[in-house]
Amino acid sequence: MVMHVTDNNFQNEVLNSDVPVLVDFWATWCGPCKMLAPVIEEVAQKMDGEVKVVKLDVDENPVTASQYGIMSIPTLVLFKDGKPVGKLVGFRPADQIESAIRGALNL
Repeated sequence: MVMHVTDNNFQNEVLNSDVPVLVDFWATWCGPCKMLAPVIEEVAQKMDGEVKVVKLDVDENPVTASQYGIMSIPTLVLFKDGKPVGKLVGFRPADQIESAIRGALNL
């Protein structure tokens, strides 16, 4: 299940997480973000237990989006031990996302 995070709980849910976290930076008006939503759900189910998957609405949470230099959406950022270790910009199929995660984490 994909959890929604905010500026307020990003530190706790993402940066302090014991497992790697894939953050989907998105917005409600973004067409490619809507296309990516079911793909993100699929990746979350497939990698459950290995990676936590969360979504952050850039319009409602501009502080975090700005802090990580999110210029276009959708952008996926993989965090491990509180640091970004991988980034994908734009729509990608589930197998490419999973492959990028595994590559970044050496899984």
